[in-house]
Amino acid sequence: MATKAVTSASAGAGGSTPERVPMGTVIDTDISARLDRLPWGRFHVLVIVALGITWVLDGLEVTLAGSLVGALRAEPMSFTEFDIGLAASSYLVGAVTGALGFGWLTDRIGRKKLFFITLALYLAATAATGLSWNIYSFCLFRFLTGAGIGGEYTAINSTIQELVPARVRGWTDLVINGSFWIGAAMGSFLSIVVLRPGMIDPAWGWRIAFFVGGGIGLVILLLRTWIPESPRWLATHGYVAEADRVVTGIEKRFTDEGHTLPPIDEAKRMKLRTRSHTPLKEVFGTMLVGHRKQTLVGLALMVAQAFFYNALFFTYALVLQRFYNVPGDHVGWYLLPFALGSFLGPLLLGRLFDTIGRRPMIAFTYGISAVLLTVTGYLFKIDVFGPVGQTAAWMVVFFFASAAASAAYLTVAETFPLEIRALAIAVFYALGTGIGGVSGPLLFGALVETGSRDNVLIGYLVGAALMAVAAVVGGLFGTAAEGKSLEDVSKPLAAA
Repeated sequence: MATKAVTSASAGAGGSTPERVPMGTVIDTDISARLDRLPWGRFHVLVIVALGITWVLDGLEVTLAGSLVGALRAEPMSFTEFDIGLAASSYLVGAVTGALGFGWLTDRIGRKKLFFITLALYLAATAATGLSWNIYSFCLFRFLTGAGIGGEYTAINSTIQELVPARVRGWTDLVINGSFWIGAAMGSFLSIVVLRPGMIDPAWGWRIAFFVGGGIGLVILLLRTWIPESPRWLATHGYVAEADRVVTGIEKRFTDEGHTLPPIDEAKRMKLRTRSHTPLKEVFGTMLVGHRKQTLVGLALMVAQAFFYNALFFTYALVLQRFYNVPGDHVGWYLLPFALGSFLGPLLLGRLFDTIGRRPMIAFTYGISAVLLTVTGYLFKIDVFGPVGQTAAWMVVFFFASAAASAAYLTVAETFPLEIRALAIAVFYALGTGIGGVSGPLLFGALVETGSRDNVLIGYLVGAALMAVAAVVGGLFGTAAEGKSLEDVSKPLAAA
């Protein structure tokens, strides 16, 4: 066995319920070394497709809600601008709640169980949104949809971090998080179809859009059945033989495809003391004392990107309609290129986070986003652009800003120990979204409703200031995690 108990305890092959060594047993494991030595292959692509689809769903959700503003403001729903902002904030409050609750469970009962539960909640709540009858029911279902997505963030980010080789972890994570914009493009196209005059009754078009979102979630649920539990999580929680079986199966995929695996780096073997869970006292002690610098960086990055992204994107349709008189059924045409351009940022800049490094790239992407937002906001104030020009300007801003936002998730996922990784992601997502994400749409919704470009500019400047602060904090205090094993970036709490 490549992973073995140092004491006399042993673990069998396990059936439907894997055998577990007694808690407190010290095991000698090379699981992380075996996963990091793997070449990039079909297995990793399948993991990205089956798990990374979460961000596609989130992008689909957010864009649908934004693109359907015109339909929701019409009869029979008759939503006001404030109602639209309230619905957006309900979604984000749900995401915060789901991230915290499901994040805690992800570290306790495993990654795989949770990413099934959270996806099931998402697809049920999304379909239910299409049955809303007033603002209160709409906000309730948006809250539940957000809870599913928030839980997805924690379970999926943890799983992907723990299955992808260290040398490509940065690029992979940025592309996966950036795939939000693929969903945004899909949502834009779907909104164009369902809101097209004469094709579908406008009173039903927005409902059908949400039904389609739920249907996509059902398909993804089936795609995930083959994804294994994180071997790192299994080993730490005493499922020693199961962890070895999973990694052996992954290695066999590569050898069957003709790959010759390099020898295992024995220097990367680790001794871990198995545990059933990590007490909350130890979780927050680690975050606030042992890893307080990482906590400061994570908080700065998450709050800044959450305010920046949520404030601008959730209310972009309102800006187009209020200041440029773009009809509600045409909003999708503007969001489509905006979303596609934003995906190129993480895709093209992602590799630089593995080569140039995390700290310089975080400082650059956050800093240039702040500068570009300030310039674009001022040009908006003096009414330089029409709707097409404004969209082109936002495409440039979000080329960098979407990479910055993805880097925030990468940072909080890789700089905390495995035992608290999911909950750490949840806490930072909750704080970032709670402080920046919930307040952003409400603030911008109110500013847009005034009809004053000067007032909207104030909101843009607040977002730019937060991004500038994050650039400094990330550049000075960030962790140089490029190319390093997760265990080298942050030593497991269970290390013996």
